[in-house]
Amino acid sequence: MKVALVHDWLTTIGGAEKVLESLMQIFPSSLYALITNPKQLKNTPFEGLKIETSFIQKLPYAKRHYRFYLPLFPIAIEQFNLSDYDLIVSSSHAVAKGVITHAEQMHICYCHTPMRYAWDLYHQYLRDIKLQWGLKGIIAKAFLHYLRIWDVHSSSRVNLYVANSRYVARRIGKFYQREAHVLYPPVDVDFFSLEERKENFYVTASRFVPYKKMALIVEAFGEMPEKTLIVIGDGPERKNVERKKKKNIQILGYQSDLVLRAYLQKAKGFVFAALEDFGILPVEAQACGTPVIALGKGGTLETVLKNRSGVFFYEQTVQAIIEAIKKFETMKFNPLCIREHAQTFCKERFKKRFLELVHKTYKEFVEMK
Repeated sequence: MKVALVHDWLTTIGGAEKVLESLMQIFPSSLYALITNPKQLKNTPFEGLKIETSFIQKLPYAKRHYRFYLPLFPIAIEQFNLSDYDLIVSSSHAVAKGVITHAEQMHICYCHTPMRYAWDLYHQYLRDIKLQWGLKGIIAKAFLHYLRIWDVHSSSRVNLYVANSRYVARRIGKFYQREAHVLYPPVDVDFFSLEERKENFYVTASRFVPYKKMALIVEAFGEMPEKTLIVIGDGPERKNVERKKKKNIQILGYQSDLVLRAYLQKAKGFVFAALEDFGILPVEAQACGTPVIALGKGGTLETVLKNRSGVFFYEQTVQAIIEAIKKFETMKFNPLCIREHAQTFCKERFKKRFLELVHKTYKEFVEMK
């Protein structure tokens, strides 16, 4: 088979890009993305790769402020000419699933999420960008309405959906009226290795964007001055996070995976307050033998074993986090058992199962022609 891989954009490295890395190892194929930022891809598996990009790549400031061109994304993704490929595999959390294919091609979409800002986080998105009211708000709402229509319409272009969690599979069923196989993303459990000796501090890590609720975690620890919190990450919300910082909290900014691993290994607990579709960081923490204090909604319900590899809180509030930390400190956790659970998300298992799924589906597809 001649295979093409399609990803939304390659401007930074997150969980979706780690999945893409494994897909590239399964299929050393042509790679398409709306935009890339080569500076952000240095010292990553994508450095130096030939990546086919869209016309958005040439627009002013697109490498850094690509989200301003969101209205053009549906048109841009449809301009990729993939007609020479037998199999298209899209890695999609926005528009990658919308590429145009013909009847002789099979399209498998690994769906990280239906686009959040058009569906689940629609009202929060408008609130965060302060476009709930006024003329600009009307324009933004009209565009997001169009985007939802396009999103549902383009969902029929996919032959098979693979969801990264049961939580996402339910949303695919609701928004697209399609069934999806569930295959959890790959986690590099070999790199995030076990450390049984823990130190007396907590750690949290994420991009500083509103839905990650990093400011909420910092505020909660600000009310627990006897507990130390290490914060790793960066992003547009950094000033807001730093305003809530107290003496017991260190904000380190962006750090390499080596530094991140060192803190995950030594921390007594990893704190995670986002409503995530899967959430790779809690699994990386567990691979280090570190228990998790997490929001008990979304993907973490599938990756954290309640009272065995972590504890849950069920509201995104300061008080809920404080109560969860208090409960956590009355419990004992076995790093070896936590590590054993994390190993079920290993990269080799993901690659083996994805390849089996592709072969089975493609065989059925060919037989139907």
